Amino acid sequence: MTRELLPIGAFARLCRLSVKQLRHYDELGLLRPASVDPATGYRYYRRDQVRDAMVIALLRGLDVPLAAITRVLGGDDEARAAVLRTEQTRMAERIAAQQRSWQLLDRLLTGGLLTDGLLRHEVTLVHEPARRLLVRRAVCAPEEIGATVGSEIGPLMAGVSGLDWTPPVWGLFPVDLSSQLRVAVGVQSDAPADAVPGTRVEHLPPGRVGSAVHVGPYEHLTLTYQAVFAWIHERGLRPCGQVREAYLADPGTTDPAQLVTRVVVPIEDEEPS
Repeated sequence: MTRELLPIGAFARLCRLSVKQLRHYDELGLLRPASVDPATGYRYYRRDQVRDAMVIALLRGLDVPLAAITRVLGGDDEARAAVLRTEQTRMAERIAAQQRSWQLLDRLLTGGLLTDGLLRHEVTLVHEPARRLLVRRAVCAPEEIGATVGSEIGPLMAGVSGLDWTPPVWGLFPVDLSSQLRVAVGVQSDAPADAVPGTRVEHLPPGRVGSAVHVGPYEHLTLTYQAVFAWIHERGLRPCGQVREAYLADPGTTDPAQLVTRVVVPIEDEEPS
């Protein structure tokens, strides 16, 4: 064996890594040994592989996926920068999601929702009147609901600015979640659909609903939804139709902590089992 090649133990010490890590990188195809003794299976590395080994260890420590590390090692400066920017964006999204989760836990702890059990919220059984809405519809994934609703409200409000309509703005969502959801935003109006480009008429039937008022950011609506659904099922009822949200405060001028949203879930008697 030439002096330029180092056995795996010596190479590991140079890289400040373990032999186990180097074997793992080899198995993943991230860092192949320069030579493997066919008789003993011993791995040998070149000194110029030290830098790649340390880059792999650094990026794995930052939770960069293996596929992205492979692109970093095999790309030029521009390609490497693009990969790292993508991973930085992914990390920012994950941090934001964790922050939202922390805020939900904090609301459970400080919002009185732990009193007499979880998901306690004032829910009322009321009769909801029929409504005729002009709506804009879209299809999105569950995690895209907020962004999708926000993108549809602007064109809707611009379209109805010269028409008679009755506040508030409504959001419509399916009761059952799936990978792709049909959502809508609308306003109550007697104007014809062709008066507002991109809208259609949606008739909401009258009937019994479970209703609760949510105060706080839209990202925390899940707490109110869970409380309403729990309340419905505890009474032997069943959610049906379209879930509705009535936005009672302008998000453009209201602090997120003070946003008011009325959650409305149509219900019917539970079918006999």
